[in-house]
Amino acid sequence: MDGTVLVADDDRTIRTVLTQALTRAGCKVHATSSLTTLMRWVAEGKGDVVISDVMMPDGNGLEMLPKIAEDRPGLPVIVISAQNTIMTAIKAAEADAYDYLPKPFDLPELMKRTAKALSEKRTTATTARSEEEGDRPEELPLVGRTEVMQGLYRLIARVMNTDMPLLVTGESGTGKSLIARAIHDFSDRRTLPYVTATAAELIELEGPARLLSQVKGGTLLIDELLDLPDEAQARLVRMMDATSDHSPRFMATSQKDLAPAMEAGELRADLYYRLCGTELHVPALRERVEDIALLAEHFLIRAENEGAPHRTLSEEGRELLRHFAWPGNVRQLENVVRRLALTARSEEIGKSDVAAALGPQTGAEPMVSGAVNEKLSESVARHLQRYFDLHGDMLPPPGLYGRLLREVETPLIEIALAATGGNQAKCAELLGINRNTLRKKITDLDIEVTRRRKLM
Repeated sequence: MDGTVLVADDDRTIRTVLTQALTRAGCKVHATSSLTTLMRWVAEGKGDVVISDVMMPDGNGLEMLPKIAEDRPGLPVIVISAQNTIMTAIKAAEADAYDYLPKPFDLPELMKRTAKALSEKRTTATTARSEEEGDRPEELPLVGRTEVMQGLYRLIARVMNTDMPLLVTGESGTGKSLIARAIHDFSDRRTLPYVTATAAELIELEGPARLLSQVKGGTLLIDELLDLPDEAQARLVRMMDATSDHSPRFMATSQKDLAPAMEAGELRADLYYRLCGTELHVPALRERVEDIALLAEHFLIRAENEGAPHRTLSEEGRELLRHFAWPGNVRQLENVVRRLALTARSEEIGKSDVAAALGPQTGAEPMVSGAVNEKLSESVARHLQRYFDLHGDMLPPPGLYGRLLREVETPLIEIALAATGGNQAKCAELLGINRNTLRKKITDLDIEVTRRRKLM
C-alpha cells in the first residue's frame, strides 16, 4: 500500500496495532485520540484515507463525516465502532462513509479495505443526498453483534435506498416482516405509504389498481410469497412490469427457498426472476447463539418500558436460554422473556424461572446434556445431526464450517485460559499453537482474559 492514513481512536491499543500494521504495509500513519486533531489534519490536507472510531472523548465520528466531505471531497472514511447495531451501519451509509466495520474487527479485513480505498483514490465529490424529514423510529427491531448479523446490517444499509425489488427470506419468527418495514422506514421512501398486499386483493378485478393507488410510490410488501395462488402471482408480475415514475418498491418475504419452489411449480418462473436479484437472508436464532443473551436483555428493557417490573437475568438463566433450540426463533424468545418479566418470583430471573417458562419441551435437553461416558466425537456428531434435522428438507445456510469452528474454539480457548490462570504463553503451549495466533483468536472471538494465580 502507498499513501497516508489518519487513524482516530481513543483506544491506545487499537491505535498501536493499526499504526504497526499499516506502517509494515508501506503506509505513513498519523494516529490520534482526538477528533479535533483529526479534523485539523483533514483541513490541512493530510491523509489519503481516514479510519475513525464513532464514540470519541470530544465528539461523535459519524457527525464529523459531512464536515470531512465538505473540507476534503472524496476523502474515504472507514468507520469502526463498538456500537454494533444496524443503526450504526445505516448512519454510516447515510453519512456517505466509505466503509463500516464493527469492533472487534478482523485486522486483515480492515487492511484489505484500506488498500482498496487507497487504490481507488476517490477524488470526485459525492452529491449530498437531500432528505425530507419524516418520522423515524429511534431504533430498528434488529439486535445482534454476531458476524452473521453484522453482515446483514451492512447489506441492509447498501440496498436500503435502491429501487430494486427485494426478497427477505428466513424461518418463521426471525423477523422478516419487521426488517422489510424497517428498510422502508429508514429509506428515501419513508414519507410514502407502506402497504401489505394480500392474495385476495391481487385476485380482485380492481385489486392491483387499488393497491397501486394506495401505495403511491411507497413500498408494497407481499408477505409469504409462496402463499399466493398462481392467479395472484400472474397479476403481481403484471404489476411489476407496469413501471412508471411513481412505481412502488416491491418487497416479498418467504420462509422457503424459492428456487426449489419454482422447480416444483409452486412459484412462477417469471415472478422468481423478478424478485431473486436482491435477497436478504435472516439467520435463525440457533445460528447466532451469542446474540440470545443480548436479545433477552433488550426484551426485558422493552417490557419494563411498557410497565413490567424491573428484571435482570442470572448467569444460569442466560445459559439455559442460550442452550435452548428456539424453533420459533426471535418471536418465541421475545414471548418467553416477556412472560418471565411478569411471572418471575424475584428481580433476578433464575434458572428455575427460565425452565418453568420454557415448559416441558425437549428442545433444550439435547443441547445441554449428553450420554454418560459419551466420546467427544459422538457428542459432536449428535449435535450436528440434530442441527441438520432442524432444517428439515432444507440445507443450513452457507458458512457452516466457519460457524462450527467458532463454536468449538471459543469454549476451548476460554477453558484452556482458565486452566492456565490466564497465562497466554502457557495456554498457547497447552493448545499447541503459536502465541501470536492465540492472541489473534482472543481478539477475534472477543474472549476476556483474566490473570490469576492457578492453584495446583
